[in-house]
Amino acid sequence: QVQLVESGGGLVQPGGSLRLSCAASRIIFSRYIMGWYRQAPGKQRELVADISPGGTLNYPDSVKGRFTVSRDNAKNTAYLQMNSLKPEDTAVYYCKAVRPGYTYWGQGTQVTVSS
Repeated sequence: QVQLVESGGGLVQPGGSLRLSCAASRIIFSRYIMGWYRQAPGKQRELVADISPGGTLNYPDSVKGRFTVSRDNAKNTAYLQMNSLKPEDTAVYYCKAVRPGYTYWGQGTQVTVSS
């Protein structure tokens, strides 16, 4: 079965950095849009970044300039580099793979930004 496994979350101080990884298995990774979403307690899940098979990037204004999404098709892995982290970035971060007719989610990784 398809698996998306996130890693790299943890506790970081404000202003710090983290790099999340999403390792995919049993999909043709290069055909999927890979997205990162987050969900804070009591809030809806929201898009953080995504990258198309061709490398087109998409970010909401809340993270633009601080977060960078990338992918390595040879390793079936997507990444989210998060810099200048703020307490409001605290959430569970999820990886999503999507192409027409197919959507898969990872189990999530906790990111906590606190001093």
